[in-house]
Amino acid sequence: MKPFLELDLGKSDAENYKKRRDKEFFNRVFLRNTALDRLAEEDIYFLVGEKGTGKTAYAVYLANNAFKGISGTLKYIRETDYRKFLELKRQKQLDLSDFTSIWKTILLLLLATKIKLDESPRGLFSKKKAFAAVQQAIDEYYSNAFSPEIVIALQITDESKLFAELISKYLKAGGEEKEVITFSAQRFQTNLYYIEQKLANAISSVKTSKRHTLFIDGIDIRPDSIPYEEYLDCIKGLANAVWALNSDFLSNIKDPGGQTRIVLLLRPDILESIGLQNTNTKIRDNSVVLDWKTTYPRYRQSDIFAVIDRLLSAQQDDTNALGECWDHYFPFFSPTDTKDRQHPTSFITFLRFSLYRPRDIIVMMEILQKLKSQTGDSTNVSLDDFDNPEFRRRYAVYLLGEVKDHLSFYHSKHEYEMFLKFFEFLHGQTQFDYREFCQAYSELMSYLESSDMGIPEFFGSANTFLQYLYDLNVISYVELMEDGMKHIHWCFRERSYANICPKIKTEQNYEIHYGLAKALNLGKKIR
Repeated sequence: MKPFLELDLGKSDAENYKKRRDKEFFNRVFLRNTALDRLAEEDIYFLVGEKGTGKTAYAVYLANNAFKGISGTLKYIRETDYRKFLELKRQKQLDLSDFTSIWKTILLLLLATKIKLDESPRGLFSKKKAFAAVQQAIDEYYSNAFSPEIVIALQITDESKLFAELISKYLKAGGEEKEVITFSAQRFQTNLYYIEQKLANAISSVKTSKRHTLFIDGIDIRPDSIPYEEYLDCIKGLANAVWALNSDFLSNIKDPGGQTRIVLLLRPDILESIGLQNTNTKIRDNSVVLDWKTTYPRYRQSDIFAVIDRLLSAQQDDTNALGECWDHYFPFFSPTDTKDRQHPTSFITFLRFSLYRPRDIIVMMEILQKLKSQTGDSTNVSLDDFDNPEFRRRYAVYLLGEVKDHLSFYHSKHEYEMFLKFFEFLHGQTQFDYREFCQAYSELMSYLESSDMGIPEFFGSANTFLQYLYDLNVISYVELMEDGMKHIHWCFRERSYANICPKIKTEQNYEIHYGLAKALNLGKKIR
């Protein structure tokens, strides 16, 4: 087999698989599973998963490949897009319904352009006057240089009067509109509604040959310069627009090519924050929730093991059975697994330090690769490599960075620093009971008050902060069963379609995540 140091472990962010060579590699190592089949179904409008679970990877695969007749494209929301929304909000005094209208217009414009680019110019859509009129208006407005990106599409909302007049002009020229319509720059909502309706009519008038799917990504991280409340209004409007267009409009178009739809990628906590009506029903019926959970005894049959082993086996010259490559590169047994096993149980050690996300396992392998290359060690990975303090430190820094990214959606850098301060008052402990937690919380509050610092919302009470740590998968709670066995509860393992935000129990014992301890300076009790 290929030497461990020569393995290509891919790119940390699937967005980077754009070049032809990178696309070919990605297609070769990507695992096509039941989640992909479900995502291809016409009633799926949301792809939900924690950071690192592979949301972008699924969207990239469907954008690169004609899987089940899907013609996908992936668009990212950038910081410049949010800034433009804020400018519009201040100029035109927008509310949430206005944000929804703007997003509907943008999404319809992107879909109309995608259909034009992907369908044959000799197809049926070229004969539809309504569709042709809209495309002529787009070409004139953008001087035949429209780039199908969100920030470019946003220009139309800023000059809605001009674009509405262009659509009306070409519809009249094609005999699709008879009456004379007057537009005013002061009637922003009216102009926007007119544009939205004409874009919708144009899309519904054509018969396509493909299942056009627009994926929207990039809402998981809030730029520091955008206030949380204004950012939340923006993505609430986006989520409402995605739901309304899919359920009220696109799903009702009878198209032989299959349903055109929009799929929004987002984290579970953000889905909960945006407050869609009947969220539980939407999660169950209209979402794919990426779930890589498994158990130690059954890890060999799990998707997370299959996806990692696929990354290794796809790079070999010979075909290998499931698990053969993993066993070759990581031929050691986990010290936490005492039962006799037919194969090396090293994957259990990786699972124990992860949040059961593919990215976590890959990052561990990347760190091991770098450390072994620095020492010139070309052998495969042993338990000693995994126990290397430098490996543990680097991986802990990665996990803490994931926590920081999660926190940045809601809180400032200053509040993140106060969050880190709490762990000093655990005095080195990674395991503690409820009384000890409350004592550490009390000491933190005294420190913040004496320092004259404002207290963030997540510090509202001891129980509020306890739940927050659980939501972040920083801590688990431990229940003792009648048979003396411990039942360890992690938020990521308790989460399900029916319980998207599990609750922690008070008056229990708690434990810091194994992988995070070193980054938080925990592990040895301090006097």
